[in-house]
Amino acid sequence: MVPRSLVGEIRCSLDRRTFLQGVGVTAGAFLLELPLGRPGSAQAVVKIGTLIPLTGPLAEFGPNFRKAADLAAAHLKDAGLTLQLVHADDETSAIPAVAAARKLIDVDKVPAIVGAAASGVTIPVAESVTIPSRVLQISNASTSPLLTVLPADQGQDFLFRTCPSDALQGVVLGKVAVELQYKTAAAIYVNNPYGQGLAEQFKRSFEKRGGKLLAMVPHDEALAPTYVAELRRAVQDKPDVLAAISYPGHASIYLREALEGNYIKKFLFCDGTKSLEVVKAMGEKNAEGMLGTAPGSVLTSGYNVFIAEYGKAYGEVPPLPYMTNMYDAVALLGLAVKAAQVEGVPEMTGIAIRERLRQVANPPGEVVGPGAADLKKALQLLEGKRDINYEGAAGACDFDDNGDVMTPIEVWKFADGKIVTVRLEYEVPKI
Repeated sequence: MVPRSLVGEIRCSLDRRTFLQGVGVTAGAFLLELPLGRPGSAQAVVKIGTLIPLTGPLAEFGPNFRKAADLAAAHLKDAGLTLQLVHADDETSAIPAVAAARKLIDVDKVPAIVGAAASGVTIPVAESVTIPSRVLQISNASTSPLLTVLPADQGQDFLFRTCPSDALQGVVLGKVAVELQYKTAAAIYVNNPYGQGLAEQFKRSFEKRGGKLLAMVPHDEALAPTYVAELRRAVQDKPDVLAAISYPGHASIYLREALEGNYIKKFLFCDGTKSLEVVKAMGEKNAEGMLGTAPGSVLTSGYNVFIAEYGKAYGEVPPLPYMTNMYDAVALLGLAVKAAQVEGVPEMTGIAIRERLRQVANPPGEVVGPGAADLKKALQLLEGKRDINYEGAAGACDFDDNGDVMTPIEVWKFADGKIVTVRLEYEVPKI
């Protein structure tokens, strides 16, 4: 849920980019279950597609997103509802992701897709594939403010997300920079809607509080062997700190180069650089104590259930973002599917699921959460024609008219080679 005052600023300050439509590239798909019954019918096992960054600059996050999705599907199955997840690699790139989404819809016949992670992937998939196909899309990790005002979805209502907009994160990142008494800053950002949106919001927030952003330097989404040219442009006016607004694959290179070349030694981080790869590239000693921001998970019983269940299924939970948001996206789709089945819809379409998504996610209704036990309770309530309100592993999943949710923003730091939470900002200040 993005404050309308911020949406106005975003609408004026950010230009949408035009993306090429990909053709002729097929992404691999992985099935969790064999289909039962007639595909597409209300009582058949319903296929749900996922677009996950198993390769590319966000590849560090992808395997854990897939595990979180599979965990939600396993809990739904234990509760009495089987979803067939069809996993596809979006390659952290628009063209292969568009091709993968078309395959999920045209070949696998999915009525809904979870993903993608990168905003620069989610937007072209939505514009070129899911919205024209009337297929529901829920991103677990795309935080660009542009998703809120995407013209292709205005009035269509096929694009949702279970993570907050960077209109919120950017405010907190600027606030943190001032709290650390930085007077000047520069930013290197990935040149896509995510990087541009977060960098712009950081600039407004930082300068509103008296700071000065000396340089905003973009780099391409494709990985490069070196970023020395970008570093030189960013630090030429000697900023106090450099904000790394990229993905782990990019930042691991230019942060190491910044330290080795003695360009700058103070950094700020974000959700895209909340990464153990970054710690490894910088060296534990160099990263020690440095702060970043990311969408946070409310430390509720639902979050604790997710942590415990993920640990039992896969071992130690890595300190990476958006796994809870992935779990919630799959769980909500399952609950919306069940609501449609109870109502006897003749075909499980994107519209049928969309029309029941807010019904299971938003108040009023009996509160249910993650885990097989609570999901079983939720399915039973739906069977009894009772209203439910899913409060997820990441917190409340109350969708506004734009398909946005409001969650707290986490301030985190690198400590002893690990990533630890400093605090959660529940009330994001306006700028």
